[in-house]
Amino acid sequence: MARLREVSRHVRSKQAGPFWVTMDIWFDGPGSFERYKASPALSPDVFGQLFGTDPALVKHIPVPELNLVKISYPRATPQGGILERDMHSGQQYVRLLDIELD
Repeated sequence: MARLREVSRHVRSKQAGPFWVTMDIWFDGPGSFERYKASPALSPDVFGQLFGTDPALVKHIPVPELNLVKISYPRATPQGGILERDMHSGQQYVRLLDIELD
């Protein structure tokens, strides 16, 4: 099985307003994109477990023209709140890098 870091060109996370986080996964080519875009390892259930969010609210958007999968989910706490640990969500992607895709 390939790890996400091995089949992606770039992975990033960022805030998408005060209540949402977005992950962008650029695969290293059309072959990897087609093979892994719908991997169960990138499912709403996995994001729910990793980021403490309701899987029913996770959005999974493939963008074939860019070999990109965009995944958005609601933040566990609002941006800038007293429990905030990553104001701009720029470090959230790290949890995905070693996920094994099938």
